[in-house]
Amino acid sequence: MALEQFLGKRIGVLMGGMSAEREVSLKSGRAIAASLQRLGYSAVPVDVDSEVAQLLRTERIEVAFIALHGRYGEDGAVQGMLEVMRIPYTGSGVLASALGMDKIASHDLFQSHGIPVPPYQVLTEGERASFRPDRLPFDFPMVVKPAMEGSSVGVTIVSESGEIDSALKEAFEYGPRILIEKYIAGMEVQVGILGSEALGAIEIRPKTKFYDYTAKYVPGMSEHIFPAPVPQDVYKKVLDWGLKAHQVLGCTGYSRVDLLVDPQKQPYVLEVNTLPGMTETSLLPEIARGVGIDFDRLVERILETASLEK
Repeated sequence: MALEQFLGKRIGVLMGGMSAEREVSLKSGRAIAASLQRLGYSAVPVDVDSEVAQLLRTERIEVAFIALHGRYGEDGAVQGMLEVMRIPYTGSGVLASALGMDKIASHDLFQSHGIPVPPYQVLTEGERASFRPDRLPFDFPMVVKPAMEGSSVGVTIVSESGEIDSALKEAFEYGPRILIEKYIAGMEVQVGILGSEALGAIEIRPKTKFYDYTAKYVPGMSEHIFPAPVPQDVYKKVLDWGLKAHQVLGCTGYSRVDLLVDPQKQPYVLEVNTLPGMTETSLLPEIARGVGIDFDRLVERILETASLEK
């Protein structure tokens, strides 16, 4: 939609929600709402709960700018509701959102399209009692993570067999399926996607063991280097794999793709965040700033992509 069409419309900024990432979502939503208001749009903050459909009707919302993270917001649920209500919304559609949220489905899809991912194994709650790490096709260290959470919620790096039970217990708190990946030591890199373009790649140097919830959201707990300091051919490869992962899932509008680059300079795709953090200090806005797109312009570019039937 052309930007002029949004002037005068009531734009609901959907934030908060019911996932483990509620607080992060509120920060993203407030930053987006403030930006839209600075730009002259009619932005209405909407704190999402189970009565959100009624709230959207009460507030007479005509366009939805989704600033939700995690389950019920990033997994296709809200997108499906907005499709039924015929309210155009930002970000990816129902299927791409669901695939991006499900690490197992996305890993399978990436692998089938030749996108490099770390070696991995799926474990269900029913298989837990008979699970033996020595039967995995890779050795320690390994990463145990829930299939359906973001912001590194429930993720543990396991160095030896004595740590596996507590890691499984933690991951299964968030659902009946988990992903066990071979741990790859290397550079943590994130690619920002806007429209059909990979904007750039940023390196993350966490001060914790890995880029966990603390490193992501506590000021000073990670260092960001833009552009990521890798050889030019590797940088191009990182952008290419990031964009391909975004496209393979069928994403639209924008996303942030998480990758690792091992010591041999081989990139591996970890996941696609279909609704990445959008505070002024979040990674996608930081990447955008690095290529000359300020926060307000980024918000407006994303708003411009609001649509239905993606």
